[in-house]
Amino acid sequence: MDNRENITWDNVLEGDGRGNSEAEDALAAGASVSGASAGEGSPLEAMAAGDWLSGLNEAQREAVTTTEGPVRVIAGAGTGKTRALAYRFAYLVNVLGILPGNILCATFTNKAAGEMRRRIRCLIGDDDTGLINTFHGFCVGVLQADGHALQLPKSFLVLDNGDIDAMLAVVYEERGLTLRDMTYADARDRIEMLKTRDRPDYYRDLLTFTADELRERYRAADTTEDIIFYGYLCQQKRAFGLDYNDLIILTLHLFDECPEVRRAWQERLEYVMVDEFQDIDGLQYRLMEVLAAHHGNLFVVGDPDQTIYSWRGADVRYLTEFAANFPGTRTIMMLENYRSVPAVVNVANSLIAKNRERIRKDLVPCREGAGPTVWYHGADSPAEAAWIAEGVRALSGAGVALGDIAVLYRAHYASRAVEEAFIREGIPHTVHSGVPFFARREVKDALSYLRFLTSKSELDFRRIANVPRRNLGRRRMAFLAEAAEREGTTLYEALCAHLDDDIFRGTGARAFVTLMESYAATYRERTVSELLDELVKKSGYEKMLRTEGAQERLDNLAELKQAVYEYEATCGEELSLEQYLAHVALLTAADEVETGGDKVRLMTIHAAKGLEFPHVFVSSLSEGVIPSRKTETRRQLEEERRLAFVALTRARDGLYLTEAEGFSHKGSPRFPSRFLLEIDPALLMRSPMPADYLAQAREAAALADMRLAEREAAAAFAVGDAVEHPVFGCGRVMGIDMTKRAYLVAFENLDTPRAISFKAPLAPRQA
Repeated sequence: MDNRENITWDNVLEGDGRGNSEAEDALAAGASVSGASAGEGSPLEAMAAGDWLSGLNEAQREAVTTTEGPVRVIAGAGTGKTRALAYRFAYLVNVLGILPGNILCATFTNKAAGEMRRRIRCLIGDDDTGLINTFHGFCVGVLQADGHALQLPKSFLVLDNGDIDAMLAVVYEERGLTLRDMTYADARDRIEMLKTRDRPDYYRDLLTFTADELRERYRAADTTEDIIFYGYLCQQKRAFGLDYNDLIILTLHLFDECPEVRRAWQERLEYVMVDEFQDIDGLQYRLMEVLAAHHGNLFVVGDPDQTIYSWRGADVRYLTEFAANFPGTRTIMMLENYRSVPAVVNVANSLIAKNRERIRKDLVPCREGAGPTVWYHGADSPAEAAWIAEGVRALSGAGVALGDIAVLYRAHYASRAVEEAFIREGIPHTVHSGVPFFARREVKDALSYLRFLTSKSELDFRRIANVPRRNLGRRRMAFLAEAAEREGTTLYEALCAHLDDDIFRGTGARAFVTLMESYAATYRERTVSELLDELVKKSGYEKMLRTEGAQERLDNLAELKQAVYEYEATCGEELSLEQYLAHVALLTAADEVETGGDKVRLMTIHAAKGLEFPHVFVSSLSEGVIPSRKTETRRQLEEERRLAFVALTRARDGLYLTEAEGFSHKGSPRFPSRFLLEIDPALLMRSPMPADYLAQAREAAALADMRLAEREAAAAFAVGDAVEHPVFGCGRVMGIDMTKRAYLVAFENLDTPRAISFKAPLAPRQA
């Protein structure tokens, strides 16, 4: 009998039916430690009272007090690494007497940097928290301080994806390109690839060419790639704008070109600490090497099992091979997990142990309690989603706040069925996708008004000149573009020069110029919050939104004002407009303001990294979803397994893994992810499934493994080799397609070449 849907929530919440419960109870009882205060959420009173080591476990204590030379900390999920980093900073300052300004702590998100600063303030009792920043934020500071050596203006703009798209829109319009030629997302990716790999000296053009010289190169470009690349560089030059890659590349170039600047920073930074080291890319690695070269005090923290960003340049080998690259490295293992109950830790350990390319370790659970840890199998996707909705209701009825529940998935499309079920059941929820807060139109508009005061860039002028409407539409902007081209000025300078021309009569051009000139001359005398409030009112922007009845956009504007006010309160009165704008430009999706209210959170696993929730559902755990059907190599498969591991380790108290039968959009049957099959069955309460169905799932995973092995097989022949085919006869290899795993062979007896699979019985031609 098929009882696949007989897991009831009464059973789940009571813990009935979980295998190996005696072993789990024993582990839970034996895993409790007196040092449980060493977890991330522990109080800091002991540190404030001067007892620097109480409350730390042995590994954390070693990490805090090992201060000299290269140190590598392998910190598993939930082991208190943020605590260790904060305590180490405080130890350096309060015990060793190191000046906070001589310590760099590099994090990967502004949110993480803010949390680190908050903790350190509690520990050292001082607002001076040194240089706790992202790599990109640190580079902004370096370039603002010393970029004049490269002829960079201090008021350069930091460009986000929205700014880059706006620049690309100008290029596309000027050269008649459409999104069929290349989408903006693809263009951004190609520009990044050119800057970081194919044209590593591009920055010399950006720095040494004038805007006119760059424009000539842009005009001479005849391929889509060159048109986009040089058009973008031209727009960057005109706006004095730098993107994220430029920030690190130009900082490294500055250090190469100006040894005295490099030496000054090296001497200042007596201690360099890097968080989330498993996510570091090549440019960040080079920067870290340079900064730590003088004193040699480099402290890195990371977890190879949580490397999930290789697609954007991260390489786990920077962490795993750290000791080989830095002789004398002291490696410290932090494995005591204070986040999750033993049942969750055991499930995560069971899965990640299947990876080969890792530093072998097991998390050690330090909490008491057990599960629940569940694998639910649905008859179809609606049944899976309905079970999740029922579970949310059951947990809520048991006293769990909705905000303590998260639903994670591999990609956004996998949220559809769950969203529909939640809407149908009236379950409050928020989806962490859509447009990030700082990328919303009204927020970008308001920030462009502020940014225009400091740079008067064309990028911001194009955005705000006719918002709200001032009769500066397409015809008048075209007039300004022609005038600016003819007179060698910017669009705004052209507007100022031609205000009295007939074409601008009856427009709001003069009022716009008067407003912006007035605030540009006095903005340094006002706080950022005052500037924002006054500009959105006096420009008419807020009135425009009220007239349109755009309440949601007004709410977002109010939220921006609140965000500015709170950031001012954090930084003090000395915060300048330029500093705030640089801070905002460096915010990423991981730094987003969390939606308030008691709602279930739905998000991708990537978005959930660094977060934790009492109860976590991981949905759509089907083969082809995770691991992705695009997985083509063993290394990619291991990264997919690490992604699943990250999802599992987000859960503190309850973990619910779900998948469903059905068919893919291509008509192939859907099977459970191999990652579910790899977890020790004794660790999960599992829906009964037909034996033949599980057998088919294992066969599908084995077949996928075989295809992986085939794709990774090395080519047996090189271009130019003479080969022999059992049917086509003798030929010569003309090319190799590693994607298709095929040779292009010209056979003597055939008029045209043939693509021959690596699997075909080709043999070396006999002499």
